[in-house]
Amino acid sequence: MTATTDGSTGALPPRAAAASDTDSETPVAAGVHEAAQRAVRRATDFLLSRQDAQGWWKGDLETNVTMDAEDLLLRQFLGIRDEKTTRAAALFIRGEQRQDGSWATFYGGPGELSATIEAYVALRLAGDAPDAPHMARASAWIRERGGIAASRVFTRIWLALFGWWKWEDLPELPPELIYFPKWVPLNIYDFGCWARQTIVPLTIVSAKRPVRPAPFPLDELHTDPADPNPPRPLAPAATWDGAFQRLDKALHQLRKVAPRRLRRAAMNSAARWIIERQENDGCWGGIQPPAVYSIIALHLLGYDLEHPVMREGLASLDRFAVWREDGARMIEACQSPVWDTCLATIALVDAGVPADHPQLVKAADWMLGEEIVRPGDWAVKRPQLPPGGWAFEFHNDNYPDIDDTAEVVLALRRVKHHDPERVEKAIGRGVRWNLGMQSRNGAWGAFDVDNTSPFPNRLPFCDFGEVIDPPSADVTAHVVEMLAVEGLAHDPRTRRGIQWLLAEQEPDGSWFGRWGVNYVYGTGSVVPALVAAGIPGSHPAIRRAVTWLESVQNDDGGWGEDLRSYKYVKEWSGKGASTASQTAWALMALLAAGEQDSKAVERGVEWLAATQREDGSWDEPYFTGTGFPWDFSINYHLYRQVFPLTALGRYVHGEPFADKAGAALAEAKGS
Repeated sequence: MTATTDGSTGALPPRAAAASDTDSETPVAAGVHEAAQRAVRRATDFLLSRQDAQGWWKGDLETNVTMDAEDLLLRQFLGIRDEKTTRAAALFIRGEQRQDGSWATFYGGPGELSATIEAYVALRLAGDAPDAPHMARASAWIRERGGIAASRVFTRIWLALFGWWKWEDLPELPPELIYFPKWVPLNIYDFGCWARQTIVPLTIVSAKRPVRPAPFPLDELHTDPADPNPPRPLAPAATWDGAFQRLDKALHQLRKVAPRRLRRAAMNSAARWIIERQENDGCWGGIQPPAVYSIIALHLLGYDLEHPVMREGLASLDRFAVWREDGARMIEACQSPVWDTCLATIALVDAGVPADHPQLVKAADWMLGEEIVRPGDWAVKRPQLPPGGWAFEFHNDNYPDIDDTAEVVLALRRVKHHDPERVEKAIGRGVRWNLGMQSRNGAWGAFDVDNTSPFPNRLPFCDFGEVIDPPSADVTAHVVEMLAVEGLAHDPRTRRGIQWLLAEQEPDGSWFGRWGVNYVYGTGSVVPALVAAGIPGSHPAIRRAVTWLESVQNDDGGWGEDLRSYKYVKEWSGKGASTASQTAWALMALLAAGEQDSKAVERGVEWLAATQREDGSWDEPYFTGTGFPWDFSINYHLYRQVFPLTALGRYVHGEPFADKAGAALAEAKGS
């Protein structure tokens, strides 16, 4: 599988697209180059045709059936579940079931217990009989793996809402957390923003412990229906897990004696916190889970469904629904228009679309209108920092995203806009905000500064996914690349980010990918950033990365990596079926490292050209995006378009911003 290189190093020189430039190339290289040119033209036409009239792009954001199941459970809890929605959701859920009766959380992945339980319950709500073959397979699979008692906390919370699980057997989450000052461990700002938005409303739900009449029993999902809530073993007291388990037991006792007036005040304070963070479109944080739990919490405090907060919240959830041609209804956990639009803009310009193309100008106009110019929760730790970032979603003013801000700046810088002063001011604010969000170690997280407390992940309540937001290599790389393009490669803050990235390289030469799968994504993000910031292609870190990428190239010429690399690193790192997006990430790294004439790049380009569809698109059922490593995976439907076009465009036309990158390189060497 290992491909050889010609040993070329240094910055990638511009590669002309004209046919005459291939005259001196070998026939094979010329053929690959022509195939790449054809693929670029078709992919460009396809992507331009998918732009919304307002200027944005957005692909579907596919996750797993727990989103659809919990949507039905919410509607059942509120008494608003209707036949059309139920039938459409059930059609989608049934279509995702595996042969063994289970449901996975990503394409081709293993069955997952909690997802299978939630899918099964949703289908029971839709009227599927427990003795139907597909249901019997599911319940047998669930029992074999410990039944409901072995599922995650969030699943058992949903079941407790209907009396299928005892609230007393769930971890305690007191609403008094809302009063913890930010210097006290386990205050709400110790949690990542996505967890914070979920935990605050769940403190109300945990305090209220509501139970709606169950429409049917679930005895078939217990290993022993006579003892459905078996006690969980305690970890040794001398361990962190044991200490937090005992803390949870103490909180259960405290619940019995907590002053009622204080508890009511805490729940009301939590409600105010929730309402203050409702976005203009009615959602919370632009993501589905906090919206669901916020609606439940406020309903428990007496907000009826016609209250404006509730009415707009429920309407926002309907906008997460994707209706398919077969009548099925899939729920998106989130929507990604800002991310998709800036990546599409970068791809099109790097593919040769003129910088003043009307559609690119329209995209820039839309992105400029999405800039967030008021403080959000990030200001708790950076109160003096002026705002100026971009979020991931249509509406999410409370939680701009450091990663999105960096990529939006890179996109805006590529477009020749009719109001350059407006663009410069927006870019200036974005750069200033990103620099101000640098963590103490020199790197960047996704939403917050120094969100690295070790305690939240230890809570018995937090048994699913990442609940803190530490700096990551991919986010840091995107910020470093943006700063280098802005002429700040020599800035001490940029150099600290570079040093952090160099120190974070894995022994095999790769980098861990927090928000994309996984080491291919991390490496594909870091190498272009380091080169843009002045690290030469001959640098040992770059050479190790090139060697690693060559070593994991698939026999078909592409690259792929399965999500299991998050759990089983040695067996799965850089390994998996070839995908368009992951092949593009590898190529972007190799091209930045100066490997444009290597056999590995040639084979990768050939694979992308050969697997492109006639309409200019690529197929990619595999999940290459990450919400929580291993626990929550994402298939961004636009990744299969924007990243291959970016990689092929850079192969045909050379690395972007040759003059500016050269200036940044000179500045970096001088420092």
